[in-house]
Amino acid sequence: MNNQTSDGPLTLRDVAAAAGVSLATADRVVNGRPGVSDKTARKVQDAVQRLGFRPLAAAAELARARSWRFAVILPGGGNRFMMDIADNIRAQADWFRARRIGVEIVEADVFDADTLAARLAALPGRFDGVALVALDHPRIRAAIDDLVEGGMAVVTLVSDAPSSRRQHYVGIDNIAAGRTAGSLVGRFLGPPRAGEPGIVNRGGSVGIITGSGSLRDHAERRFGFGQVLAEEYPHLTCLTPVEGRDDPGRNHDLVRRMLADTADLVAIYNTGEGSVGIGEALAEAGLTRKILCVGHELTPATRRMLLDGSFAALVAQDPGHEVRSMGRVLHALVTGQKIVAAQEHIRVQVILRDNLP
Repeated sequence: MNNQTSDGPLTLRDVAAAAGVSLATADRVVNGRPGVSDKTARKVQDAVQRLGFRPLAAAAELARARSWRFAVILPGGGNRFMMDIADNIRAQADWFRARRIGVEIVEADVFDADTLAARLAALPGRFDGVALVALDHPRIRAAIDDLVEGGMAVVTLVSDAPSSRRQHYVGIDNIAAGRTAGSLVGRFLGPPRAGEPGIVNRGGSVGIITGSGSLRDHAERRFGFGQVLAEEYPHLTCLTPVEGRDDPGRNHDLVRRMLADTADLVAIYNTGEGSVGIGEALAEAGLTRKILCVGHELTPATRRMLLDGSFAALVAQDPGHEVRSMGRVLHALVTGQKIVAAQEHIRVQVILRDNLP
């Protein structure tokens, strides 16, 4: 399904309408001319900031009579974090419109290399730039390289394909995110002490549920997680990761199997979406709060799981910041502007029940 989110330039007339003033008044405020009360000027200035109106940039774009088309390829289905990405793209419609940018959200099965490669192959001639949740697969790397060779701006979003010719990656350091999750599990469980009941202060096995072995973000998280446990918590043993494709139903079945096969299971780490299935399987087994769970991304479902104790912590990223960064980077690439690296750095966040935003 394709979703058109924005098209056409933002004008001074839009600023005037948003501020509830005349076009002449908005013009005086934006251009620094006198004859406007402080209260009215603040209304116009607030509208300018809210809409992201940049008169010089907008005038330059209009003078060049150049508009841009960007595609954003996201996973389809019920991945709540990706739905948050899509919602934030729509919320930035005014920002895109001010720069004469049209954005189209394109859903695809990003776990399937053939499907994703076909989506990418269909972009030339229709778009000037693309941001995609990338599968780190030879076909996808080749498809990205073909787009760049043809003059398209290509940005990877959330999950990277670093050996491709993509010009920029927008997302967190996923090895650091995985290491953070490993530290949380190790510190919550504590050092081993013989004879103590419960999950606290004992060794055992740690289950790992991942979306896909081919998604770079999941692979890097697993790597970082395993690093920390091997280096600092050798009494905890990582089980072989199992793939749930971010699907709650699959994750539910994987946890049931894990519980049946692993008598000393003390923790579960989920590298992606579908955490609700993990919580449901543990609740059915009467093991809520008895098996430590750490996952990723703050969504309505994971918020509830933090509150009820099903999950102890989340390692998260800000979808709004990622969407704003994606827009700035793609716009900079197609217009030849400089990318400000510090502005585009996406932080790894740790969220507990006690600091829920």
